[in-house]
Amino acid sequence: MDNHSTTRIDKSVLDAMLPYLTELYGNASSKSHPYGWMAEQAAANARNIIASHINCKPEEIYFTSGTTESNHIALSGIILSNKKDSHVITSVTEHSSVLNLLGYFERNGLHVTYLPVDKYGQIDIDQLNDSIIPDTILVSLMTANNEIGTIHPIKEIGDICRSKDVLFHTDAAQAIGKMRIDTALNNIDLLSISAHKNYGPKGTGALYINKRVKLTPVFWGGGQEKGIRPGTLNIPGIVGLGKCVEISEIILEKETGGLLNLRDRMYNGIKQEVDDLHLNGHPVNRLPNNLNISFPGIQNTESFLMELREFAFSTGAACSSGKDEFSHVLQAIGLQENLIRTSLRFGIGRFNTEEEVDFAIEKITAAVKKIRNSQVLL
Repeated sequence: MDNHSTTRIDKSVLDAMLPYLTELYGNASSKSHPYGWMAEQAAANARNIIASHINCKPEEIYFTSGTTESNHIALSGIILSNKKDSHVITSVTEHSSVLNLLGYFERNGLHVTYLPVDKYGQIDIDQLNDSIIPDTILVSLMTANNEIGTIHPIKEIGDICRSKDVLFHTDAAQAIGKMRIDTALNNIDLLSISAHKNYGPKGTGALYINKRVKLTPVFWGGGQEKGIRPGTLNIPGIVGLGKCVEISEIILEKETGGLLNLRDRMYNGIKQEVDDLHLNGHPVNRLPNNLNISFPGIQNTESFLMELREFAFSTGAACSSGKDEFSHVLQAIGLQENLIRTSLRFGIGRFNTEEEVDFAIEKITAAVKKIRNSQVLL
């Protein structure tokens, strides 16, 4: 139940990839024989599928190794194409691949506005609008948060950016396959996605770049992907990315409804047995598979880790080098330290069942009661 971190590859995706790992192993840059032609066609097919899914042109899709690289190519490429002291807007709850990169450029002259969020993890649209100045070149805000699942108002953000002639980039790693994303309707200029968050292979992603956008390449090679992302194309991974997006297109409504039912079943089941449960993130405007909850009255999640060894989940605080490192997202929404220490993130996935959810409810509630009782006795 940690499907925000990664997902199990869908069997249909694996089946689509296998031929390109064995007999169809050609290099898409080899233009003189059928092996290369078939590899090139496989990449083209995946490009078409992804473009159709997010409503853009196939030539606006560039393949990468994942969302982190897509974010770096997008942000660095725009920043390097403008003057050194330009202005970029983001939020305090973005992924580290965005925050750390902007921090680097900030130390080298870039001006960055980090929008705060409310207790649900949402930005203030009016504050975004007021933060745009003549030097603003880019707004980068994720579609849906990877920790608390809160969805940003992408349409409103895109409309503001387009009206002020500012580029809009969104990290859609968690959103792809969980909600409809229309780059044209939402005035999105750059969009990053990953395969392994959507039942595809690790090490594969894509970046949508609107044809109107001009950016500077961040590294150099043999000229693949129009020089934006040079290097031999990972054809098996690209085929897998295309296939997982194709599956999402077909089953999106049905699957999101199923995920929502399982997520709510789990939350309501725990809430029925556990007092003082605290839901983190927006109660409605959130990803259908996200459940991030805190358990007041428990000292920290280490107790959970001991009691729930058979479960995969994420915590709001991790021990690193002998000291606690708290989630910057949970801190940003104003969560108290005791709630951060006892927060658990569950990511319900395609292959989870009602039986597994009920088993989780039983074990989690039993663990909470046991830990709370033991602390009272102490």
